[in-house]
Amino acid sequence: MRAQWLIGLICCVLTDVHAAEQATPLTIGETFTLQSKVLGETRRINVYLPPGYAEARQRLPVLYMPDGGLAEDFLHVAGLVQVSVGNGTMRPFVLVGIENTERRRDLSGPTQNEEDKKIAPRVGGSALFRKFLRGELLPEVKARYRTTDETAIVGESLAGFFVVETFLLEPDLFDTYIAIDPSLWWNDGSLTKSAAERLRAQSKSDKALWFASSGEQRGDWIDRFASTVQANAPSGLDWHYEPMPQEKHSTIYHPAALKAFRAVFRP
Repeated sequence: MRAQWLIGLICCVLTDVHAAEQATPLTIGETFTLQSKVLGETRRINVYLPPGYAEARQRLPVLYMPDGGLAEDFLHVAGLVQVSVGNGTMRPFVLVGIENTERRRDLSGPTQNEEDKKIAPRVGGSALFRKFLRGELLPEVKARYRTTDETAIVGESLAGFFVVETFLLEPDLFDTYIAIDPSLWWNDGSLTKSAAERLRAQSKSDKALWFASSGEQRGDWIDRFASTVQANAPSGLDWHYEPMPQEKHSTIYHPAALKAFRAVFRP
């Protein structure tokens, strides 16, 4: 009898231990896939919604980010949005992360530099990626979520290049552009070289442009771009350049994004 009691007690303890070890998934957002006719592939989209979104009726602006996979920059940028909204230094936004399939294809513009072409089997697809955003992703997000017409985009490195390129080539696609240590050296700095002409073509602007550089910027293309903006900014453009020489290319995204969000998304 005593042996049976001990066996029963041990089984109960083991059951309790096993139950204590059970865990549930930690969820910070949601994800969906979008079959892109423009790109000819399925793209995964990760979305962070501010607390209370499900219960509220409020429409929110949308912040888009390339490099938006869970193994890329989505989690730490979502954390910045969460803490900044929570402490009142940033307005609530829906964060939309675009997970990469061929990053260097989508985020780079055309190049004549042979060294540039060696970084990936395919490069120079930024125009097609912009077409995907304009014609497929932005309408899909608007259909799925309660959003306002206000949109923004944030990116670092080659994604920062894409942000600057989009601002210069198709400024009406977004309202706010945040480029962190953008790879403006691409194609021998052609984007910076053409910036003055493209800025002068924008006689007036209601856009915001915020960009930063690390102490490891490649060449002086970002500094030169800042000088060009200063000399040629269209009337109404709200712009700011933040040199951060204390940061490396590998460390700048998080602290620069915090500064940017506080500056351009302040309540």
